[in-house]
Amino acid sequence: MALFDVTFSVLFFAVFAVVLVVILINVVGGVREWHRNNRSPVLDVEAAVVSKQQDFTTHIHDTGGGAMHHTTQAHYYVTFQFHSNDRLELSVSGQQYGLLSEGDVGTLTFQGSRFLGFRRHPAC
Repeated sequence: MALFDVTFSVLFFAVFAVVLVVILINVVGGVREWHRNNRSPVLDVEAAVVSKQQDFTTHIHDTGGGAMHHTTQAHYYVTFQFHSNDRLELSVSGQQYGLLSEGDVGTLTFQGSRFLGFRRHPAC
């Protein structure tokens, strides 16, 4: 029985350590991206909307007593193309996603990987 207790304790702390390391890596990565974005200049560039994507994540939580709670989170991405044919995919809010259409041409404002806005040019 003592061998089982030791094995369980070692495995428990190993799994706990792995989870903690993964969380810390994600936090450090997020802080680095935030810092890198803040150091980047704010750019206004002529661009066209070439594609839009949605990504949905669903989490299922057991609320006890056999009841399940579903949570769905949506992530929205828009790919912009510049005159140089370079492309940049940025995460946008649901509201911005709904306002943009593929083929829109205008001025994209961004800072690093942070979407700040898009001003559509009037149709000629």
